[in-house]
Amino acid sequence: MSVVAAVFVGLLSVAAGLALLRVVRGPALLDRVVAAEVLISIIIGALGAEAAVNRHATTLPILIALAMLGFVGSVALVRFTVGEEA
Repeated sequence: MSVVAAVFVGLLSVAAGLALLRVVRGPALLDRVVAAEVLISIIIGALGAEAAVNRHATTLPILIALAMLGFVGSVALVRFTVGEEA
């Protein structure tokens, strides 16, 4: 593993840990949702980097599914939150 890949893995691990901490300790529901979206984005970035390093495209459907999950989840939660305030 090259030095750049090792640094990248370390940074992604720290970012994922901090996002997971915010999911657990978030004072509000929206804080937890934003942290979950950040965690999904970190996972997408890690999978994309792994696919680029190993030069294969077999993880592309997983990346697309995770991106759709993040988008649909955030839209659904916003609709749910707005519905409760009205």
